[in-house]
Amino acid sequence: MQARDCVKKGHRHRLKVSGSRDFKEKVKRIKNLLHTTDYYDFLRTYIRCIKEIEGIGQLRETEATIWLNKYLVENPVEGARFIVQKAQQMKDYLDGKQYYDKGEMAAVKKSIDFLRVLESKRISEDLKQQCITSLQQWTEERVL
Repeated sequence: MQARDCVKKGHRHRLKVSGSRDFKEKVKRIKNLLHTTDYYDFLRTYIRCIKEIEGIGQLRETEATIWLNKYLVENPVEGARFIVQKAQQMKDYLDGKQYYDKGEMAAVKKSIDFLRVLESKRISEDLKQQCITSLQQWTEERVL
């Protein structure tokens, strides 16, 4: 309830990134993509920390933290998409909506919207191609 009230009042976290130097550098590239698409404030509204781990990437709701492994940040477009998805899940969690299982579909749709916005921006051809590839993968009928 307290977190929900803070969000309503416009609170933004000071995003902390913890991990190796290489991990932090890759997350910095991802943050630049989030700035380009104006999704950075959305991220800071719901996520407090991005932490490098050895295991499976996941949202830690009680900590407002996204755990990521080095593979999830290798591709900046897919890494940013994953982070947007987890931020949307955190939003749904705070709003009292189902944010896992079938509820995760709203988060996937938000991440697809992010990819569409990113693709429409002035970015390098390499990043644009990564957007196209990710959009194809995430909009195939079997995914949605």
